[in-house]
Amino acid sequence: MSTTFVPAPVDAPVNAAGRVAAARRRVTVGETLDQTLTMAWRAFKKMLRNPEQFFDVALQPILFTAMFAFIFGGAIAGDVESYLPLMIPGILAQTVLTTCMATGTQLREDLEKGVFDRFKSLPIARIAPLAGPMVADLLRYTIAATLTFGMGLVMGYRPGGGAAGVFAAILLAIFTGWSLAWVFTWVGTIARSAQAVQGISMMILFPLTFLSNAFVPVDTLPGWLAAFVRVNPVSHLVTAARDLANNAVVSGEVAWTLVACLIVIAIFAPLSVRSYKRHM
Repeated sequence: MSTTFVPAPVDAPVNAAGRVAAARRRVTVGETLDQTLTMAWRAFKKMLRNPEQFFDVALQPILFTAMFAFIFGGAIAGDVESYLPLMIPGILAQTVLTTCMATGTQLREDLEKGVFDRFKSLPIARIAPLAGPMVADLLRYTIAATLTFGMGLVMGYRPGGGAAGVFAAILLAIFTGWSLAWVFTWVGTIARSAQAVQGISMMILFPLTFLSNAFVPVDTLPGWLAAFVRVNPVSHLVTAARDLANNAVVSGEVAWTLVACLIVIAIFAPLSVRSYKRHM
């Protein structure tokens, strides 16, 4: 008597990643904040262990302040001391904004090294590895801004706005740098390499900083260039910082700068998070 072989039913393909995600417990808001601070501490320790990461934060403000003051001070304002009230807020904007380029570069490096693959296996909030470095970068912006004004004071700059005006200018520059960092974070999630992120970031930021009123008065520029400089968001930041630091005046330029920052955050923060989730 012959028997008929009946194959055993084949189970549906196992989605290991889906089962792991389903088994993972939900992270609370408090745990998310704690894990974000832990990731911020990790990013800060990376800065301490890699001193070259502090080059743009520690050396650039000092180098650029001295270089621009002595090269352009006599030609533009007649002497270095008269040029400092015009230049220091411009250096502040340039230093903080160029510092935020490192955010996307370091994110891309972590993605290339597989660091985020390790984070996937941890029971942590998925947003923590992205938000942590953004929090740590606030310290970088603060150091860069403080050194800029410190170097200016050493060279003879005396801000008419006093400590309150200088503090307000620094806060405005830090918030602007943090908002712009979302642009470079998004670039870091879509670019193919850290070098590409750095190149794209420089192409975006350098024209904005140098084609502004950071170092020269607008009325000395050709008409077509002056028109661009007047609508350049960096020019609004520089003018607002000058009004705060030199005169302790909260002008309309402060409002324009804040509006521009909020628009950038509203556009690029969701884009960054959406693109980042593809890697997590």
